[in-house]
Amino acid sequence: MALPRSQAGSARKPHSRAGPLQSRVSGIDAGFPRTVYETLRRDVGWGETVSYGELAEMAGRPLAARAVGNALSRNPVPIVVPCHRVVAAGGRIGGYGPSGVATKQFLLALEGVELPA
Repeated sequence: MALPRSQAGSARKPHSRAGPLQSRVSGIDAGFPRTVYETLRRDVGWGETVSYGELAEMAGRPLAARAVGNALSRNPVPIVVPCHRVVAAGGRIGGYGPSGVATKQFLLALEGVELPA
């Protein structure tokens, strides 16, 4: 259940702060998964969504939508790398690892995102 906007916080993008969790992203081996995490974290803000294919293109590999999904399914720091903001083509919800689609929908609703039914 989504909280009313007044309880969920403002629609402004929260401030980014370096800290122990952010260093977890820096500690991930170089390669495409790290590029995906860094691109998502840097370029897709609060209340925004992007498709797996769009994120692949943003990360420099436009034909790697499946590899993006694979990388996100192994996201070691979901509180830092907001993988809930990545949706399937056409605005469909897509998957969300062990937490499930209901958690993804809840997180998106907290950010004011409504996807087509």
